[in-house]
Amino acid sequence: MRLLITLFILAFAQLFFNVASASPHAPVNASLHNAEKKGAREDERRKRRPVKTTAKKSRLSSVHKTVQKLKLKKQTKTETALHKTTRKKSLLKSPAKKYGHQRLAKKLPELDDETQELTGIRMSKSHRQRYQKARATAMNKLMGQLGKPYQWGGTSPNTGFDCSGLVWYAYKDLVKYKFPRTANEMYHLHDAAPIKRQMLEKGDLVFFRINNRGAADHVGVYLGDGKFIQSPRTGKDIQISALGEDYWQKHYVGARRMMTPKTIR
Repeated sequence: MRLLITLFILAFAQLFFNVASASPHAPVNASLHNAEKKGAREDERRKRRPVKTTAKKSRLSSVHKTVQKLKLKKQTKTETALHKTTRKKSLLKSPAKKYGHQRLAKKLPELDDETQELTGIRMSKSHRQRYQKARATAMNKLMGQLGKPYQWGGTSPNTGFDCSGLVWYAYKDLVKYKFPRTANEMYHLHDAAPIKRQMLEKGDLVFFRINNRGAADHVGVYLGDGKFIQSPRTGKDIQISALGEDYWQKHYVGARRMMTPKTIR
């Protein structure tokens, strides 16, 4: 009896196990398991797949270039400002250049101030004395005619002088070259150097254009301190005038140095 019961239980258990294995839940679990495995493999492939960074690198490169340009521009401005500052300091430290009479005064200390300022030429003592004497002679001849009447074409104290006749009378015997007679010829004389107005010295000739005839139709002799001596026109006497007057400034055309240490006799 007990043996039969035992066999019956074993048979029932075997039947139960067979029914469980034939249940429809098993394929579903297997499909789910396969799906999970497939998803895991897909995730692995995604992890291993290289990420595209071209666009990101391009943006970073553009930003880097912009930063470099800004740095270079800032550096250039700094270097330029430093260069200007250095140059300004060097100019302030360096001694100013001297020109004209200032340079000559340094090179020719042995000459007296008056002759050195006028000529700027190294001369022996005897030559310097001869030059000073010639210039003094011309000034004395001119000043001796003050108050005498104007005479057109006049060239001597006996007849009177026109403007160029007065200058011709003062210089004709003191220079080596043939001294011209008219104001326009004096103005174009090659032996006489043109002189800037701010460099005028005693004895230089000053020229004017009064009637618009040629380059110059009137001449006087500079005496210094902005004054010149002239024989003006008919009805007027030989006189000293101011070069700074409006009339003479308006008609002024230039100046020439007729007598130098090289041209005196």
